[in-house]
Amino acid sequence: MRMHIDQLHIAVSTVRRLIDDQFPQWQRQPVDEVATDGTVNAIFRIGRDLSARFPLRGEDPVETRALVEAEADASSQLASCSPFATPVPVAIGSPGHGYPLPWSVQTWLPGRAANPETLADSVTFAEDLATLIRALRRADTKGRHFSGVGRGGSLPDQDEWMNTCFRRSEKLLDVDRLRRLWTEFRGLPAAGPDVMSHGDLIPANLLTDNGRLVGVLDGGGFGPADPSLDLVAGWHLLDAEAREVVRHSLGCGRVEWLRGKAWAFVQSMGVVWYYRESNPRMSALGLSTLARIVDDSPR
Repeated sequence: MRMHIDQLHIAVSTVRRLIDDQFPQWQRQPVDEVATDGTVNAIFRIGRDLSARFPLRGEDPVETRALVEAEADASSQLASCSPFATPVPVAIGSPGHGYPLPWSVQTWLPGRAANPETLADSVTFAEDLATLIRALRRADTKGRHFSGVGRGGSLPDQDEWMNTCFRRSEKLLDVDRLRRLWTEFRGLPAAGPDVMSHGDLIPANLLTDNGRLVGVLDGGGFGPADPSLDLVAGWHLLDAEAREVVRHSLGCGRVEWLRGKAWAFVQSMGVVWYYRESNPRMSALGLSTLARIVDDSPR
């Protein structure tokens, strides 16, 4: 089932032809589709060491190429400062064989996507997560500020989107309770100057091995943002005691910690209804995160 009305389809056979035509050095490498919970790109593995990412949405090849190039630059910046492995950009492909957009190739990382069911009480993983966030925050913003697109700026800028989410969730969630929470969240003051942030630390973008964090995926959004934005990972993955490990390790003050909860709230409210039928695992993640937020919030 398609996740988006305008979602593009890309078959393994098409990927094979594009690779053979544009990157003949990989003609002998097998190509396999990778099942993920991702919502932005279709992922295909090339041999043992590479992966190809094909945007699932987009109409303008010029705009998409600029985006793919910007994501490659951001991914390179992330790789230069992350204490954990991240994919490194290798090449950018062109449209062809019925697929209308540019696409990218990067290195492949081994590991399993982080699982909230097995990591929720893990102090070790909480410490790894804090190590990651601390390192990203120390990276130089080079004078840049939040781009103004998506999550990571002013909470009240999310009002229109949140009203859409509340309306679409009337039969799925306790919307009255959640609206009250949003009223509290949107009034939180800034937590401090922008810092470098991954921007989308959901479980699918964190790779683990034997309960330890070993890799960070999807670094194309790495950039300056609200210092609390990457704290969403704690709410998506960890129960209260393990979250406190993250908070203590990072020295988060009350406002910063609450804003992290607010950004997790914004993200979760969107995925519950939007992916309810097309990506049930993503929708379930939103539900479990909202449950943590509600349990942690006084009535």
